[in-house]
Amino acid sequence: MKNFEQDAIRIQRLADGAKNAAGELLAFAGDDRANPDALRKTLERIAIQFEQSTLTLRSLCEEACTSKGGPAGKKPALPFLEVAGSIEIIETKWLHIRLETLLPHCRYQTPDYLSDTIRRLLDAFEARGRALPFFRQALLAIDEHSGIDGRRVFDQDNKGWKAVSNALKGRVIPDDDQYSLGVTLLSANRPDNVCHITLMDIQDASDFFILRSEPYAMDSMYQGF
Repeated sequence: MKNFEQDAIRIQRLADGAKNAAGELLAFAGDDRANPDALRKTLERIAIQFEQSTLTLRSLCEEACTSKGGPAGKKPALPFLEVAGSIEIIETKWLHIRLETLLPHCRYQTPDYLSDTIRRLLDAFEARGRALPFFRQALLAIDEHSGIDGRRVFDQDNKGWKAVSNALKGRVIPDDDQYSLGVTLLSANRPDNVCHITLMDIQDASDFFILRSEPYAMDSMYQGF
């Protein structure tokens, strides 16, 4: 239990740090002269601390929930995955992942929480006896559906999309270098506030964009997600 106790202590420290940082937000409340840059940095610090706490907690859950009689190192399919997102191979043989969130702000570092969520969705897919596809040369299309009121990060270069390719390399693509993976960032003004991630063979790119250009065809492509 020594490692468990150490992890539990770490979670407590991270949670305390996030709580203290969140308390700093009160200093900005009702202050019209508050520095926007200072507020942004405080929010980002809180987010990072909460993400680190969640990742450590996920590891603890995994350790505690693994059956003693099961294969060593096998990861259980935890219920939160159904809330975080879904994964499937659609009729076109493309890998499709739907995240129940939009891409987070990524000004200073790649969001580890997002990469971890995608990796666990891939693990859960294989745990159901399904084989993941593998694309030697692929196109990664990240398509966010959100209303303007639900979107907080509008500049594509400020979004944490690299967390997606980091989670996919070595699993469904050999690498995320420019010769193995092309990346396109798309968006649609819709009220869903979800993120559709589609990975396909690079030769299917034209088919994808034809479907994506027609609203009804796009809905059919993402049907069931």
